[in-house]
Amino acid sequence: MIRFRFKELLAEKEFQEGRSIPITEVARVTGINRGTLSKIANEKGYSTVTSNIDQLCEYFKCEVGDLMVYVKPSEN
Repeated sequence: MIRFRFKELLAEKEFQEGRSIPITEVARVTGINRGTLSKIANEKGYSTVTSNIDQLCEYFKCEVGDLMVYVKPSEN
């Protein structure tokens, strides 16, 4: 499963800038719908289009591998 590191990257950006950054601000700057960002942040296994991934990488100034990681499914 692909897991987004959106919350972690946002927390790092907030720390670096010394301020709180609401999702509405990220939505305004990136052009990504606020609801989509909320799903990326909170919905396990959420899938989104590559243009959103591109916008988030540009916003966080990161590589795709910094934004998304593959997590092996646990064996039950």
